[in-house]
Amino acid sequence: MKRTDFSFPLPEELIAQHPAPERDGARLLVVDARARTLHHAWIRDLPDFIPSQTLCVPNDVKVRHARLLLRRSGGGAGEALLLRAFPDGSFESMVRPGSKLKAGKSAAVVDPASGDSLATCLIEDTLDEGLRRIRVRRGSRDLDWDAVDTIGRLPLPPYIHHAPEGEDETRYQTSFHAPEGEAVAAPTAGLHFTPELIARLEAKGCLWRPVRLHVGLGTFRPMSAENIEDHPMHEERYEIPEDTASLLESVLVERDRPLLCIGTTSLRTLEGSWDGAQLKRSGSTRIFIKPGHALRTADHLLTNFHLPESTLFVLICALLGQEFAKEAYAEAVRERYRFFSYGDAMLILNARSPEPA
Repeated sequence: MKRTDFSFPLPEELIAQHPAPERDGARLLVVDARARTLHHAWIRDLPDFIPSQTLCVPNDVKVRHARLLLRRSGGGAGEALLLRAFPDGSFESMVRPGSKLKAGKSAAVVDPASGDSLATCLIEDTLDEGLRRIRVRRGSRDLDWDAVDTIGRLPLPPYIHHAPEGEDETRYQTSFHAPEGEAVAAPTAGLHFTPELIARLEAKGCLWRPVRLHVGLGTFRPMSAENIEDHPMHEERYEIPEDTASLLESVLVERDRPLLCIGTTSLRTLEGSWDGAQLKRSGSTRIFIKPGHALRTADHLLTNFHLPESTLFVLICALLGQEFAKEAYAEAVRERYRFFSYGDAMLILNARSPEPA
């Protein structure tokens, strides 16, 4: 299959630049994968469409202030996007301009408003896929994620055309995020949830059990290979708490509750960690869900709308088929749904094929 097989027309004005005024105020396109029907609703209507007793599995990872603005030794600008921390205190990072920020170079981490130097970025090594191993240092001390959070910026996606501001500090994080994690992009389906909406689901007998995938390049890196089979998925780490894993294993074996993944990152965590008998509690995944992949875990999926020719739209095509996926997206475009991280959402019901009789 070609990358261009997963293209679709999208007017630029439908790319959301800001979130809906209220978290649960976004629109919701309800898609039944089995009946091949479309229904228009709102996020706040979600409990009306979710079966009672559903096990809801969101991603509670924390988004870090992982984007560092740099001033190179010659005075030119640069940037580092920290992807994950290594045990020795260094970070895996994307940098630009890559031609200027090679191993052995250093640059000042600067305040975007004042231009004051806040720390030093040391480029230690070149890694696979053009990435760098870097250290962020103040004096003789390496800075960890908590310290980086005080000097970096939220890594808003490039299609959001404003610098991070006060609204983004709260709305580009889920309301239920844990204090830990090293995500460099938000698990966007979770952005729609308020404590009140979660309580309404729980009042229906639904259970709320988060997992954690540290969102990185595997989720958001664009496909560049012409053939999707040639696209390398970047490794992303995950953790599943013991109580969540035990409950999930029971549900996956007994099928006594419907299972809703809130976001593609939760879905990829479950699909990548389930071996048919048990879940691996922690590890990493490079799973690329594409047409031909039959879901083994989730019955339903809540997700935002994704970029054309992205691995995530490929995932949607795996669940719905390419023809119906494009039909659903075309309907969203006709109805002026808002797309991508701050946009509206799609609830895919009956995404998992029924067990053979």
